[in-house]
Amino acid sequence: MDIRKLFGANVRYYRIAAGLSQEAVAERMGVDRAYVSMIERGSQNATLLSIHETAQALDVKPAYLLADPPAGFDQ
Repeated sequence: MDIRKLFGANVRYYRIAAGLSQEAVAERMGVDRAYVSMIERGSQNATLLSIHETAQALDVKPAYLLADPPAGFDQ
């Protein structure tokens, strides 16, 4: 799987698990909602800084966003 799609799928998973909207995550990151949408679709190439900021916004470890998706997660 493309690392951008893997990262995006994990962001979406942890965002939904946290009960957050894309807008809420974007606000926590200080970015536009469209940026979060592009990350989740795998069309945005995330930097180390944005990976860190995304993890903080979702209250997860950055490594979780780069690991294989949790079992049973339908991408």
